[in-house]
Amino acid sequence: MARIYISLGTNVEPERHVIAGVADLQRHLGALQLSRVFESEAVGFNGTNFLNMVIGAETELSIAEVNALFKQIEQDNGRQVQAKKFSPRSLDLDLLLYDDAVCQLPIVLPRGEILYNAFVLWPLAELIPNELHPLVKKTYLSLWDEFDKQSQHIWPIAFDFPQPEP
Repeated sequence: MARIYISLGTNVEPERHVIAGVADLQRHLGALQLSRVFESEAVGFNGTNFLNMVIGAETELSIAEVNALFKQIEQDNGRQVQAKKFSPRSLDLDLLLYDDAVCQLPIVLPRGEILYNAFVLWPLAELIPNELHPLVKKTYLSLWDEFDKQSQHIWPIAFDFPQPEP
């Protein structure tokens, strides 16, 4: 079993898509470890604020299979396949870490935005503060402590996930 960490972001009907994204990931991956939900300003374009979080899970799927699963979940939640990189998102799921894998294909791991996007690094530092980034060999907590917190505006929000039906 591989331990994976996933970035979830949305700024189109964000509350609905956070709930749907987490539910879909749970349906496919089982038990999840959830960070708090954060609100942040759009990065790279002028747009409405995003809701973001990081999710931990275990899987027997390969990196390529995980990536394909995320693309399918995104599409099932209204994500446009040919959407511009910096644009509104109904649901954006990115594989951040797959154990300690360092690779370029089928995707780049660890995901580069861990080091430069507060909406990825802060929730990741909450979930695995003492784990080491496989390339820079610093803990996620120390990376967050060193991060220029004035460069991006992000704040935790109260978010209630619906209780599962009995």
